[in-house]
Amino acid sequence: MTPLLGILPAAVTPVDDQGKLNTRSFELLLMRLYEAGSHGLYICGQTGEGLQLPLDVRERAVEAAVANTPAGRAVVAHVGASSTADAVRLARHAARTGAHAISSLPPGSAYSFAEVRGYYEALAAAADLPVLVYYFPDFSAAIQTAEQVLELCSIPNVVGLKFTDFDLYRLSLIQRAGHIIFNGRDEVLAAGLLMGAHGGIGSFYNLAPGLFVSLYDHARAGRWAEARTTQDRINDLIRAVLRFPMLAAIKRLLTWSGIDCGFPVPPRRALTAEEESALRDAVRLAGFAPSEMFSSAAR
Repeated sequence: MTPLLGILPAAVTPVDDQGKLNTRSFELLLMRLYEAGSHGLYICGQTGEGLQLPLDVRERAVEAAVANTPAGRAVVAHVGASSTADAVRLARHAARTGAHAISSLPPGSAYSFAEVRGYYEALAAAADLPVLVYYFPDFSAAIQTAEQVLELCSIPNVVGLKFTDFDLYRLSLIQRAGHIIFNGRDEVLAAGLLMGAHGGIGSFYNLAPGLFVSLYDHARAGRWAEARTTQDRINDLIRAVLRFPMLAAIKRLLTWSGIDCGFPVPPRRALTAEEESALRDAVRLAGFAPSEMFSSAAR
């Protein structure tokens, strides 16, 4: 089996004016991410706007990701949806297409933990693929404790989770139980790896994949001072970008770097002209040239 570890960018999904997948731009993005050393991809998560995209566009994105992934790298398809039926459809499609694993946010905050457990049981039974639960308490209050996470990890086919929280003590408790964990807060990847995460999945990996791969390599080699220095550089970029609507800013930066990623899917808005000008200035002050994002970020 292809191992689930390392740096998995939560890939942006480029779409055209009709809301369809911009396949050429998507392929260019995936090529850059893999050339930077990424160990796989996380497709149609929140950064990939999976919850805002039609199901057929999500399916095309997974197909393109699998077709453009080298041997030995892992494609994780995020199949989360507001209805269990839609999530099951996406899970079965991912299995047929050749994805290596599936993942899903909880269906929302309006559900009890028992209902969320039933949702994950349905997904795990729908396709013979490893499943990563998505622990994100800011998104859903249904999963609150390490004990609940461990209960979800006991479901057959569930192998671990994406952990998007700053409570890295809780991360360590879950990891010590033997489950695969991907750190989900880009700002603390180095600390997450120190506390036992097997890799990371994140938004800013789209912009600076070489830095995240370098950080991971330093951590695996025990070079923690170098890992922290690299984390500081990443966080300079994060602070600059988070002055603006994040996804709109990431898509503009990717477009300026030569990959037309279009605009966010409504109801998210695009940046104003004033915001675009300020974004250019902010990333330059942070030491990143938008037109050379990938090459400069890798240094």
